[in-house]
Amino acid sequence: MKAIIATGQFLGKYFSLFVLGAAVAAYYQPAVVTWVLPYVNYLLGIIMFGMGMTLKQSDFAEVFKRPKDVLIGVCAHYLIMPLIAYVLCFAFRLPPAIAVGVILVGCCPSGTASNVMCFLAKGDVALGVSIGAVSTLIAPVMLPLILWLLAGRWVHIPTGSLFVSVIEIVIVPIVLGVLVNSFFGRKVDRITEALPLVSTIAIILIAGGVVAASNKNGDLLTAGTLIIVPVVMFHNLLGYALGFLFSRLLGMDHPKSRAITFEVGMQNSALGVALAMAFFSPAAAIPATLFSIWHNMSGSLLASFWSSKSQKDTGKLGEARTVV
Repeated sequence: MKAIIATGQFLGKYFSLFVLGAAVAAYYQPAVVTWVLPYVNYLLGIIMFGMGMTLKQSDFAEVFKRPKDVLIGVCAHYLIMPLIAYVLCFAFRLPPAIAVGVILVGCCPSGTASNVMCFLAKGDVALGVSIGAVSTLIAPVMLPLILWLLAGRWVHIPTGSLFVSVIEIVIVPIVLGVLVNSFFGRKVDRITEALPLVSTIAIILIAGGVVAASNKNGDLLTAGTLIIVPVVMFHNLLGYALGFLFSRLLGMDHPKSRAITFEVGMQNSALGVALAMAFFSPAAAIPATLFSIWHNMSGSLLASFWSSKSQKDTGKLGEARTVV
């Protein structure tokens, strides 16, 4: 078990590099990973089950202890990211298949990596977990609705099918994970310790499969698709900036603002990939794949910056107390 945990930590530490490596390998040798495409929904279900296994009743209790803070975070998430995506689609004049993929990423709930980044950044982790849980639980309604409102001009949005799919591959696995954790507790701790490894491998496989499918006709690296790179970067970075400003304007302290920053800017991109592959096209899944790589890199850098800043502030406070 120690070896499994260590491997999971290693993959998590260099997650972005492994996803990037899988994408490059899939580009040159697509046959190696195309087998994963029919199983994308199942892999995402495993990831969501793992997320549910990490949630406790106390995480949901936090929602009722400070509903105002959670509501602000959830509203910020579902307002800021979809609207940024919509504006970027017009600003960069994206083709329909790519535009729906960008907006789909913006409509997804918070990603699980945001909680890790919040912890590293000395943010309010309990608030971050609560916002992520609520944004995920209401995703079956919010995701199809916002996607229909913003992306309906480009493609037909099957809102009913999306609603059912999000419940099947997100809500059901999470609920099962929570129930298993609640009823069996410490008996499944060893299984929980291995879940980060399973989830990381699943995301890497999904990313490779998307690239392989997108490059099926050899047209992945074109001017129309390469433009997605700056779009994804702007989407994520503007999400951080506006999430932080939004929370500060509403009077939240720095730990809370840091939590909201990550919950707004980091999306469940694996869900975006799965839905794009199921309802749209491989090209629509490219933004979510790139987002998965980029937001882990940017999130790590931002978390490191805030962590070092907190340590410096603590040191200065300690020196001031000594002088006094």
